[in-house]
Amino acid sequence: MTSHPVVRPYRPEDREAVDDICVRTAHNGGDSRPVYADPAIFPTIFAAPYVHLEPELAFVLDDGRGQAVGYVLGTADTPRFVADFRLKWLPLVADRHPLPDGPPRTPDEEMAGLLHDPERMIVPAVAAYPAHLHIDLLPEWQGRGHGRALMRTFLAALRDGGVPAVHLAMVTANTPARAFYDRLGFHEIDVPDPGPITYLGRATTDLDRR
Repeated sequence: MTSHPVVRPYRPEDREAVDDICVRTAHNGGDSRPVYADPAIFPTIFAAPYVHLEPELAFVLDDGRGQAVGYVLGTADTPRFVADFRLKWLPLVADRHPLPDGPPRTPDEEMAGLLHDPERMIVPAVAAYPAHLHIDLLPEWQGRGHGRALMRTFLAALRDGGVPAVHLAMVTANTPARAFYDRLGFHEIDVPDPGPITYLGRATTDLDRR
């Protein structure tokens, strides 16, 4: 262990902490627990499949005592990830979060619909940005440079793996997140009819870009 925060590779024993971070930051950057009956749906969609399918691209912010308080995770190849999500991940979790019968009637059913539709991640307008990512930090660890450190680590791993560019999808209403991504050199990608989502991308090179 270290005595100060450090970015390190994800370990299986971080899984519970990663799930908790996801739940506590999933609702437009805030805590999803007051809004969702079963907020575990969020890590089931946005965190757990990544550490299960591509753990080599998962990194955590360790608080210096072994506890993960933030993470960045993703995939180097979105179409491949989507195929693996359907074939290898969805069968493990589908029973707990069944596909709604008809249009979603609750926030939970809306999220369950996303879980059962991994193909939504294949967006032709972002094809030139084959990787994608998710990054989250607990509120008390935000605004201290740790998000930048996590992002640099992830981008370097993609670059070293020969991946030229990465994209992310964020809820447009989450303006603090947009400001963070702008500072890290992400730019908006024009996607037809994106709904409440904004797509951002950047190259994996030029890691010192501000």
